[in-house]
Amino acid sequence: MRDGSDPNAITDALETAVDAFNEEGHGIPTYEETIDTDDEWTSQLTKGCTLLHVIERLDGDGYYTATIELCFGAIERSIEAYALAEGGDELRDFHDHTYCYDRASELALLSRSTTDRLAGLYTENRTDSYYGGKRPTKEQADVMQSLAQEIHRHVTNQIRKGGVCRC
Repeated sequence: MRDGSDPNAITDALETAVDAFNEEGHGIPTYEETIDTDDEWTSQLTKGCTLLHVIERLDGDGYYTATIELCFGAIERSIEAYALAEGGDELRDFHDHTYCYDRASELALLSRSTTDRLAGLYTENRTDSYYGGKRPTKEQADVMQSLAQEIHRHVTNQIRKGGVCRC
């Protein structure tokens, strides 16, 4: 349904986007090859790995906001993968961006003090760098990339099933 006050280009593009997420009527879909959908945990882990790969491709190009945003996404996907694989969680359990940090400490993936600091980093800085008036720096992007890589590596080493990640 269209609202007559909205530009047709926007409403047409929105309709096309909504249709693209419905799997009917689009022929044979082209799926992202790097995402392993065998299980919910493999999907989240390989999504985290894919985000890290994209960050590496951006490295040095000055896209600090994008790098920071992708790093937070990679951290969340990685921790979610662990909770799905080892904690019996379901994907629908992850209803907000900080729930994964609580699960990481509850499952002893990381200590409570570390997960509290991660959640604080997210709530205090991700929101500010993304929505606030601050301009992210190269140094912030670099340290976030390092943090995301270390968390992803740790999670990958802790999942007993292993052998899925492409990094």
